[in-house]
Amino acid sequence: MAHLNLRRPQNVNGDFYVDTTCIDCDTCRWMTPEVFYRVDEQSAVHHQPTTEAERLAALQALLSCPTSSIGTIEKPTDIKIAQQSFPILVSENVYHCGYHSEKSYGAASYLIQRSEGNILVDSPRFTPPLVKKIEEMGGIRYLYLSHQDDVADHQKFAVHFQCDRILHVDDINTGTRHVEISLTTSEPFELAPDLLIIPVPGHTKGHTVLLYKNQFLFTGDHLAWSESRHQLAAFRDYCWYSWSEQIKSMRNLANYTFEWVLPGHGRRFHADVETMRQQMHKCIELMENM
Repeated sequence: MAHLNLRRPQNVNGDFYVDTTCIDCDTCRWMTPEVFYRVDEQSAVHHQPTTEAERLAALQALLSCPTSSIGTIEKPTDIKIAQQSFPILVSENVYHCGYHSEKSYGAASYLIQRSEGNILVDSPRFTPPLVKKIEEMGGIRYLYLSHQDDVADHQKFAVHFQCDRILHVDDINTGTRHVEISLTTSEPFELAPDLLIIPVPGHTKGHTVLLYKNQFLFTGDHLAWSESRHQLAAFRDYCWYSWSEQIKSMRNLANYTFEWVLPGHGRRFHADVETMRQQMHKCIELMENM
């Protein structure tokens, strides 16, 4: 819960505010840029919501904040409306789960709704409103974990939904040693005809990405849109295993077709296939010169 006595002075006057416990994860800023911005290495409110749509978006960011650093002066009587809005539709049958976890430094999680069984991509917080909505949407068949950093409440989701967790063996540790499906291959693994898991060592040794319908690429911490560079990028300062391997992985990934980049950290990116291909080559060129 945010604390009014810790309210950052950089917030504009009004109901919504960000306090000093903010970890600068960027969640509220990419979810609701019309309300939140970055100043002095933390988030703050630059515009108070003035419409119902802005208020809902601000409440969604409040609920998604991994450290509960966003608060309101007045108790929000419409908070349940915001709770019921998750998961939020991104496109087609792909949803943003919200409720980011501090355990994953605020990484995003996604739900793919499929008649053959839903896929939870990385783990959000295990919180009752979200769990209930996922139940109503058909539960979880697989919990795909892109790498060791963004596993958050995976154990609680696995127990509750009796789903099979998927993680590459090179990223398994004591906290994930009981995952049901341990990938051992360095080659792409077809989970279903429309689901391909692609190993991309670099950020971590066992990092993988998930390609859905040759359209949606869930990239974990491998690839994201960089707001500062205005292009797709990988982040060398957060490469824990091997930058040279990450470049090789990116070259391999450039051979695939997709229209969406949906990362755990960083911004989403959506473009036509040709633009995405150009962006991938720009990303590789940038990486090679870093």
